[in-house]
Amino acid sequence: MNDFKKESQQLTLYTTDGCHLCEQALGLLEPWLVKGFGLAKVDIAEDELLMARYGERIPVIASPCGMEIGWPFTARELEDWIGRLRC
Repeated sequence: MNDFKKESQQLTLYTTDGCHLCEQALGLLEPWLVKGFGLAKVDIAEDELLMARYGERIPVIASPCGMEIGWPFTARELEDWIGRLRC
């Protein structure tokens, strides 16, 4: 893992109901959740601003320091992204 501070290990998954790609992204996140990362799922359909920002890009994973990775991404790309997190 990296030196991402324990108290900052909360990731956000921007998603919406019925998004099969979001389910795939959640599956790629599962190993990181087992390693201690937290996850907040945010349904973009409940917020006009989030819908405008992420509607064409979901699933998107965001870190507390504002870094984002949007679909499509592989397990390896997610690992590399997490390895670059410095908050």
